[in-house]
Amino acid sequence: MISSVATVGSAAPIGRADVPAPASLEPLALLADAGLEVPVLGGGRMRHVNLDVAASAPALQSVAEHVQRVLPYYASVHRGTGYPSQQTTALVEGARATVARHVGARDDDLVVFTRNTTDALNLFASAVPGDTVVLDIEHHANLLPWRDGGRRVVVGRSSFATTLDALDAELGRCRAALLSVTGASNVTGEVLPIADLADLAHSHGARLAVDGAQLLPHRRVDIAALGVDYLAFSGHKAYAPYGAGALVGRADWLDAAPPHLAGGGAVESVGIDDVSWKTGPDRHEAGTPNVIGIVALARALAEFERLGDEARAAHEHALTQRLHAGLVAQAGVRVIRGFDDVDDRLGIATIELDRGSIGLLAAALGAEHGISVRAGRFCAHPLFDRLATRSNGLRASLGAGTSVDDIDRFLTALAALIADGPAYAYDRAPGGWCPRVDDRPPPAFDHG
Repeated sequence: MISSVATVGSAAPIGRADVPAPASLEPLALLADAGLEVPVLGGGRMRHVNLDVAASAPALQSVAEHVQRVLPYYASVHRGTGYPSQQTTALVEGARATVARHVGARDDDLVVFTRNTTDALNLFASAVPGDTVVLDIEHHANLLPWRDGGRRVVVGRSSFATTLDALDAELGRCRAALLSVTGASNVTGEVLPIADLADLAHSHGARLAVDGAQLLPHRRVDIAALGVDYLAFSGHKAYAPYGAGALVGRADWLDAAPPHLAGGGAVESVGIDDVSWKTGPDRHEAGTPNVIGIVALARALAEFERLGDEARAAHEHALTQRLHAGLVAQAGVRVIRGFDDVDDRLGIATIELDRGSIGLLAAALGAEHGISVRAGRFCAHPLFDRLATRSNGLRASLGAGTSVDDIDRFLTALAALIADGPAYAYDRAPGGWCPRVDDRPPPAFDHG
């Protein structure tokens, strides 16, 4: 049982004997934080295990190196006459082409750079000429932007087949302009059948938007082939944590929408009493863009292509099986599922405990074992509240840099903590559980 003061006993890895290790992607060589050691309570250090990739992924090594090569040429874009400015402009527009190619954009689709998925969907919400239908499984980024307009929320059923029927009925009833869905749940990891959703939306004369924040870093998303009209995603979840994201999709709604920001670069001309706005990406990209973030995002997508879709999928599939097998075998743990007929899932698993504190468990995994996970409701409160029996859950999420040892260390530590509790005393503060005496030294950062 998880208690605030206990002694950790030994526990062997469980439930993984029949789950093969994946073919190697040399995962620990991929990341800029490869080999990072973190302090743990009691004065030791351990190699960090990052199983919080669904929240923010570390930079790929190739992305970090590319940023360092680009930085000396950083300058203003589009209107500068100097050599660095010309090169910076070429980098941004080249990144736009890379993003379009990677997601299978149509020739007349726009690629608008944003801060992240939330920013992209808030921008897009002002462009939709009518009601929007969403599911209750959505991340808040794809639930809250539609609140002030005509939003219709369909509550998910136990199966996705019956959920599709409910979406079909709602789309027929309200004649919505848009169906907006997540590509993969950030709580359960379940991957939705995007092509089926596109066909459904189009059969009712609506368009389909996909929140690709979780899906795109793990799977290739070809919007033209799938019938997706709009796709939003974030660099910080795609191993390019430099503050850029993108909205890709059909131009007509975006060209007719109010500019996302009012400022320089978005205008053709400005008078005292009137303004003429541009169309295309410039309309929504006022001000100086995040050049480094844009370049990093494009470089990450190019690296995905170099690694290969099949190799990445095989690597993550094997690790996902290993993770879920270990969790299912663990006493006192329930893995949360959204749909009983969806077997395709990303490397995400959210669990509940029969008893004890999830927050304390997550804190002890970090402080005593050097393992990062996430506790809470994961910015998907309606879904979590419908599926869960407790107030919060613990999510483990893996990615391209995850190794077999990472999964096994997590499962071993989880079993030990559930059986015997933490080895140190913890206090519950407003911000969550924390060690009563924290002897872990902070890094020697220069904070200026």
